[in-house]
Amino acid sequence: MTVYETLRHFADSYGLAVMVVLYLALAAWPFRPGAREHNQSAANSIFKDDNDGE
Repeated sequence: MTVYETLRHFADSYGLAVMVVLYLALAAWPFRPGAREHNQSAANSIFKDDNDGE
């Protein structure tokens, strides 16, 4: 069995499952408990004045 065949078998069998789990984990990450303060800080960061009137 060549490396190509091994990788092809992985992609056909487990690759999709790994990608779905990764997608769900990354999509749910902002909604985890305790993330509210960080999300609010990120959302309001565009309103901070970095130049101090320049």
